[in-house]
Amino acid sequence: MPWTNVYGLARTLLALGTLGTMAFSSTGTLFRPVATQGHYPICTGPMRAGVFCLAPEDGLTATRWLCVLVLLVVASGWRPRWTALPHAWVSFSFFSGIAIADGGDQVTVVLSSLLALTALGDPRRWHWRAPREGAASRHRRAALLGATGLVLVRVQMSFLYFQSCVAKLPHAEWADGTAMWYWGHSLAFGAPGPLRPLVDPVLAAPLGVALLTWVPLLIEIGLAASLLLAQRWRWRLFAAGVLLHLSIAVMMGLWSFALAMIGGLVVLCFPLGSHLHVTPPEAVRALLRRGTAVPNLTAVEDDGVEPEAGDERKPLRHASPSAPSGPPAPAGSGR
Repeated sequence: MPWTNVYGLARTLLALGTLGTMAFSSTGTLFRPVATQGHYPICTGPMRAGVFCLAPEDGLTATRWLCVLVLLVVASGWRPRWTALPHAWVSFSFFSGIAIADGGDQVTVVLSSLLALTALGDPRRWHWRAPREGAASRHRRAALLGATGLVLVRVQMSFLYFQSCVAKLPHAEWADGTAMWYWGHSLAFGAPGPLRPLVDPVLAAPLGVALLTWVPLLIEIGLAASLLLAQRWRWRLFAAGVLLHLSIAVMMGLWSFALAMIGGLVVLCFPLGSHLHVTPPEAVRALLRRGTAVPNLTAVEDDGVEPEAGDERKPLRHASPSAPSGPPAPAGSGR
């Protein structure tokens, strides 16, 4: 069953990464001249298909906020089959159309396009809902296409981490364990002022800077091989990967990159078809119990999937046949 809230969480993280950069960066920052390249958006070749190339020159701000609205809907999880292609289009348009794109935006383009294969067949109203039992058997072709999309994401993430690790090894700074000393003292990517008292002593110690350099390489090669490992090791590598990318975000400010990579990690490390069961706080559960004491609404049956043509299910909610007759129990009775 490909349609779970696990892949939904990945879609939300990808959308939030792009949304944050688009919403908190001005139009003049995103679209400006770049030396030797020209004024962005550059509308040549495939980049002409981007939404910013279709907008008038004085309409870039309005188009940017329209894309933010689309990403908000994607992140909310509403109607994944309707938002799959708009998400992929906005991701492509953002990466190809702005002057400050980074690796996270490129990762988002690839992953949102692959996850669109899964989302296009998703019959749920919200990608947070638990899948309906037997949905895969009723939508076999869509389920197969969805599972294929998830497998491709896992393969893509595995190769990404493999390439990221292997590409660093020929450089002497990564091999001798000093690379993070240079990154840590970079004016563009070094630690922010409040973290300097914590980071500088580590960078000044040979063992500290060596660990900061080599431990990420071990995590990356471990994640590259995670598909070959038992699930208990994948959980550990997932935690290590999330910690790695959050550390990069805090140290270097690359939050969109971190969210994109963590979204890919969710698909890479969680079992295919798994669903996260989140228990709401006691206050929320008490509120839900009180809500079930309303007449004719006890044991409501609603799986979040719209009935299809020929489906004999009634579109309206109805009381369960097993619900006892008689007046409803008073609130707080536990029924």
